[in-house]
Amino acid sequence: MRSASIRRLTSETQIEGRLRIEGRGRYEISTGIRFLDHMLELFARHGGFDLKLKAAGDLDVDQHHTVEDVGIALGQLFCKALGDRRGINRAGYFVMPMDETLAVAAVDLGGRPALVYKDLIRTKLVGDLQAELAEDFFGGFASQAGANVHLKVLYGRSSHHKLEALFKCFARAMKYACSKDRRLTGQLPSTKGLL
Repeated sequence: MRSASIRRLTSETQIEGRLRIEGRGRYEISTGIRFLDHMLELFARHGGFDLKLKAAGDLDVDQHHTVEDVGIALGQLFCKALGDRRGINRAGYFVMPMDETLAVAAVDLGGRPALVYKDLIRTKLVGDLQAELAEDFFGGFASQAGANVHLKVLYGRSSHHKLEALFKCFARAMKYACSKDRRLTGQLPSTKGLL
């Protein structure tokens, strides 16, 4: 079973996390931002990952440090759990309908971080989450997971549905990208011989 644990302590946030890639979608998540908790719960369930994550941050200042650092921590967990990445599919994508909303995610775990993000959200808050910080979460993840992450809401009305669709399709794209293909056992998913 591919799994990892981390403790990330800074002057702004204290985060502890545990991840099992071959999980059953179980989660225990507490970040101090309930909507972010909800999105990470969806991510764990739809990806089939077991995720424990506890974050305490300087929310009296702003949500930014907590949201970005949780993304960083999640990226570090996946980086550690994936190890040398031999035998994985490496890339995955998913298109997710969420009522009137449609979103798409594409992920490449090839070692080069990049984020392209478009959520079409025009509100300041979604639940208790500062909506603009979702991009910082995914940027933190991409930088630490060594991943290309492309996320786009194609259309929709509800800001809640837009973010939910993004997190769900991201989870399913990650599930496939992390999955192992028995035919590729021991092979690095690159013709370069290095990720």
